[in-house]
Amino acid sequence: MFRSLSLKRSFKTHLKTLIHCPQHPPPPPPSSPVLFSSIRALSTASSPPSSSSDSELRKYLGYTALLAFCGVATYYSFPFSENAKHKKAQLFRYAPLPEDLHTVSNWSGTHEVQTRHFHQPENLKQLEELVKESNEKRVKLRPVGSGLSPNGIGLARGGMVNLALMDKVLEVDKEKKRVKVQAGIRVQQLVDEIKDYGLTLQNFASIREQQIGGILQVGAHGTGAKLPPIDEQIISMKLVTPAKGTIELSKEKDPELFYLARCGLGGLGVVAEVTIQCVERQELVEHTTVSNLKDLKKNHKKMLSENKHVKYLYIPYTDTVVVVTCNPVSKWRGPPKFKPKHTTDEAMQDIRELYKESLKKYRARDITTKSSDSNEPNINDFSFTELRDKLLSLDPLNKDHVMKVNHAEAEFWRKSEGYRVGWSDDILGFDCGGQQWVSETCFPAGTLSKPSMKDLEYIEELKKLIETNELPAPAPIEQRWTARSQSPMSPASSSAEDDIFSWVGIIMYLPTMDARQRKEITEEFFHYRHLTQSQLWDKYSAYEHWAKIEVMNISQKIFVFGIVYEYTVTRIAHSP
Repeated sequence: MFRSLSLKRSFKTHLKTLIHCPQHPPPPPPSSPVLFSSIRALSTASSPPSSSSDSELRKYLGYTALLAFCGVATYYSFPFSENAKHKKAQLFRYAPLPEDLHTVSNWSGTHEVQTRHFHQPENLKQLEELVKESNEKRVKLRPVGSGLSPNGIGLARGGMVNLALMDKVLEVDKEKKRVKVQAGIRVQQLVDEIKDYGLTLQNFASIREQQIGGILQVGAHGTGAKLPPIDEQIISMKLVTPAKGTIELSKEKDPELFYLARCGLGGLGVVAEVTIQCVERQELVEHTTVSNLKDLKKNHKKMLSENKHVKYLYIPYTDTVVVVTCNPVSKWRGPPKFKPKHTTDEAMQDIRELYKESLKKYRARDITTKSSDSNEPNINDFSFTELRDKLLSLDPLNKDHVMKVNHAEAEFWRKSEGYRVGWSDDILGFDCGGQQWVSETCFPAGTLSKPSMKDLEYIEELKKLIETNELPAPAPIEQRWTARSQSPMSPASSSAEDDIFSWVGIIMYLPTMDARQRKEITEEFFHYRHLTQSQLWDKYSAYEHWAKIEVMNISQKIFVFGIVYEYTVTRIAHSP
């Protein structure tokens, strides 16, 4: 490219010198009757000293023709995909990738990297050799789990190690209720393998596909003011380090390093094996009710202290709060006898009707979206979260449209009140919906015996912020609680045993694969997040969840800070 520019520049200079040579007058304008005779005279006058110049000119003309031919040949021989509609605009989009290049993305599709160094050791020895070799060659290596973190915290272009092939249960101590596993085992796989021993994990996050090493290292959590984050369930661990080789850590051997490494983000080494303190497998009763903030304030302390698991789901632009509690089935009374007031179809009625109305409305507005009803899937086959995604995809950034969806969701929960009984690993899960942007913060909420009520004040201010700024905020805003963690890197870290922490998550869904629409949703989400950060985080001493902090490469930083910069300028322009 640089050579072709140089040739072009040289050719122009040479041609200019040839035509506007100082010993000859400039040629007359095209309308002059002596044009051709002047050119002929110029050519004749220039010919004796220009034999070398002519050869140079022919050479550069040849170079130019060669470059043009190569460009045309490349264009028409380039391997486009069959569905490439605009080849000129997508010239390099379908370039074949090298065979050794791995493309790795997170679950939400918000982060993606390409690397030639993606390793999956099958045993501890291979992992040790990999870490040692990387250290000797000064090659970067980052542990990556299942890729479920919204911020893609484990993704690195320099190199990644994934322990998906190290996924075995190594030991089960039924008497002490302890399990030793390889760090690559997924939560659901672990739960399935130890249930025959009558054991399960003390708490769960919303989903079950995380690798144990990943869920441990980012300080993930479940819910329950008496239950700590998941890193507190670890009794001991085996860490493969660059400088000290493989070391075993526990509270007894090296408590300071052990607590630091439990929630270490993979920065101190690769977690190879962990020993987990489990609990007896038990059935839980899930009770779902609909309330409001005014009533919650009266019963909040009781909610936190009397329920093993509790979470609140707030619906923006409504006063609806969905309260979900889970407790062990009573050995004396057994599961509650309860007949639901509404069937599943009745609970889904409002959101189905809204979808039909909205689809008709937006099709009438945009003729390009029209299609035959026979090609439409049966909306009765969609779950609630699937239908919500389809509804939001019609106009995800229209506040009024999002408000309608939120009101339909509030009605869905009102008609879904009731009880559900099942094993803890089934009951504690939560259908989070499709791909999404999430920001979750953790902040102190007093003690179990004396809650500060700051957790509910935070929500009140958050809802006011949403309404004041007319944000198209979908539901739910999820609020959960945990006890403290002794790990210094945990957002819920504290030395006081009775301290409790509240975790609040805001969300925006990515219900479409349209690149332009996803970019617009991303910009609006970071505007939403920036408002909460600037107005709430410092005030409530809130820290963002490690798996939701946006850790980005340079190009992504430019993209995101570009959004923040545009937003800042807009705020200044509209400041009173």
